Amino acid sequence: MPMYEYVCEKCGEKFEKLVRSVETKIVCPRCGSLSCERVYSSFAFGVARKFTTSARSANGCGCSSGGCGCHRE
Repeated sequence: MPMYEYVCEKCGEKFEKLVRSVETKIVCPRCGSLSCERVYSSFAFGVARKFTTSARSANGCGCSSGGCGCHRE
């Protein structure tokens, strides 16, 4: 069961919800609206960035030549 972040389009409330299936109705806990949109969490971006950085470090730093200071001579 994945945890997703949502924002209510009616009142602006941000909240998290465990979603058991795609048919799950998402209801805003603040106002009860069904107009909620799933948003990408900063955690998801952080994990993705860490993963890609780790993968790159196996073959080198992954930056452009001279861009990060790793390629100084």
